Amino acid sequence: MTTVDQAKAMAKRLRAALAARDLAVPHATALELVAAGLGHDDWNTACAALDRIGEDEPRFLETVPILRIFDEAKAREFYGGFLGFTSGFEHRFEPGLPLYMEVARAGLRLHLSEHHGDASPGSTVFVPMTGIHAFHRELTDKRYGYARPGIERAPWGDVLEVADPFGNRLRFCERRAG
Repeated sequence: MTTVDQAKAMAKRLRAALAARDLAVPHATALELVAAGLGHDDWNTACAALDRIGEDEPRFLETVPILRIFDEAKAREFYGGFLGFTSGFEHRFEPGLPLYMEVARAGLRLHLSEHHGDASPGSTVFVPMTGIHAFHRELTDKRYGYARPGIERAPWGDVLEVADPFGNRLRFCERRAG
């Protein structure tokens, strides 16, 4: 997400580029143009909406849940075969030791771990998404023997929940406008 400081720098570059073409605009006008380019009505609205984290401050980029698994083959069948995730990295300290792996699909990354101390079985992960009805059709069409999830209408959106073979739940939600 663009920060206020980045937007100000964009306005400064815009003014310089316009000045190089003999088009002088006040700094306030450049700020308004940048705000419009970022999809905001005006600079004040942009300032309220833009991220205020500075370049040197900590920034949390994403959350990657770690889910406990007990059986590699079942995990691959469920997350790969049923949910359509692809495997990313895999790590074992040495052959025969517990697996730690990443699976990903459409911007969602999960870490799956056989390590006892990494996570508790029975966790729930809330996953905001779009296209939940198409995802539901995809899962239903697979006729997976251990899960036939439905979609529930909640006040905050349509929810599709699946439980993995290890008791973890993935709660996919397409939020409704308003």
